[in-house]
Amino acid sequence: MVQVHTCQNGVRIVSEQIDHVRSVALGIFVNAGSRYELPEENGITHFIEHMLFKGTATRSARQIAEEFDRIGGELNAFTSKENTCYYAKVLDHHAELAVTILADMFFNSTFAEEELEKERQVVLEEILMSEDAPDDDVHEKLWSVMYPNDALGRPILGTAATLKTFTAETIRQYMAKHYGPESVVISIAGNISPQLLQKIEDLFGQYQPSPHAVAPVLTNPPFYPGEITKIRDTEQAHLAISYPAIGVKDPDMYSFIALNNIIGGNMSSRLFQEVREERGLAYSIFSYQSCYADVGAFTIYGSTSRQQLAQLQHTIDATLLDIVAGGVTEEELDNAKEQLKGSFVLGLEGTGARMNRNGTSELVHRKHRTVDDVLASIDAVSMESIDRLIAKILKAEPAISIIGPSE
Repeated sequence: MVQVHTCQNGVRIVSEQIDHVRSVALGIFVNAGSRYELPEENGITHFIEHMLFKGTATRSARQIAEEFDRIGGELNAFTSKENTCYYAKVLDHHAELAVTILADMFFNSTFAEEELEKERQVVLEEILMSEDAPDDDVHEKLWSVMYPNDALGRPILGTAATLKTFTAETIRQYMAKHYGPESVVISIAGNISPQLLQKIEDLFGQYQPSPHAVAPVLTNPPFYPGEITKIRDTEQAHLAISYPAIGVKDPDMYSFIALNNIIGGNMSSRLFQEVREERGLAYSIFSYQSCYADVGAFTIYGSTSRQQLAQLQHTIDATLLDIVAGGVTEEELDNAKEQLKGSFVLGLEGTGARMNRNGTSELVHRKHRTVDDVLASIDAVSMESIDRLIAKILKAEPAISIIGPSE
């Protein structure tokens, strides 16, 4: 059972007791992501994620790493377009130490000038590494086409130009706006002791919001079709195509996931079978859904030699046109639903997966559905809901991004 406790300051603690394991996964989820940044702040959410590992008033960056290594624990973080998460996984008897270190990082990071300069260079290398990988860069360019006038179209990592402007003061100002208690969820899953829950409340249940705190604003930005190309010295041409889709709270969400599976989400999908198995046009071909609070996207990616790019595009177009004209089959839908149910249940085997699911559910939906509820929703996906999404998504004009060795 998932339990939710709201502290007096608004921090929510979500816990799921799993008696048969000897580990605990903990995550601090913050409703702060790159889409809530001002243009001049682009990349600061991700930079803060890095800086919280770089030392506190009582622990150096090295000491933080050594404490977790000594107890055999895992410590990491991620930044997305809508939220940030700092998480750890440890043996159950080390859980109080883990949450104490996480709280120290969260509240007492010093943002020392020397560490700022070093980490600025680290993130710059991360940006360059992403640009060096065309299969990453093609998606980044795609989002700039889809949402050219909105923060959703800007890179999570920021740019070299914005990165230079971040200081300890700009970091503290941003955290004062976005890291208030109402924006924070602490998620725990595993063999949880009552003492651990009390420790979390003691550490996170007292701090108060800044007078400068702001609520995240959803912009519901319009989707722009169009095309962008980038010429660079690569062996293959990389192609990404995206269509406007639905947000994460849309009642057709599970239908969208099923449709993605049918089109390009697995090895039996139409695109994989047609592009790779039947024609041998690409090694990598797949589709995926991106869903945010108010908007979403359906994206197809493939890479092939320059000489075969036109044929790859034609094959993808023909596959989509066939789905628009004739829909999907009952067998395809039944297979997709069974695959979704299997991957959903198997994906909850670990404490880390449950911690992540519960934290995201609380942060985004403020409710928690049982496994049986989710399986029932997948079973309820119908041919009618699939047809409705096909008409809504695949009949729109797409955005296209291509990176390759020549025009």
